[in-house]
Amino acid sequence: MKNADIRLMTLVQIRKLGIEILNQHLGIAGMIRFLQQGETGWGDYTKDREKWLGNPDLKELFDAVKKSETDNAANINY
Repeated sequence: MKNADIRLMTLVQIRKLGIEILNQHLGIAGMIRFLQQGETGWGDYTKDREKWLGNPDLKELFDAVKKSETDNAANINY
């Protein structure tokens, strides 16, 4: 994609070209390290986690762990 008009490229094409250029100049390890810097995710994990899990007390957590252990033991075939 030499001399490509960026204005006419799709976002997928731009990303592919960017990865190719990073690989050429940094090598595979450098490219991966560079890309990892920008992969921070999105949203608010703390708020989402509270929606999913609520705010269990210690007894609820203990009971959930015990139930999980019991369920897992029941599924083990010796």
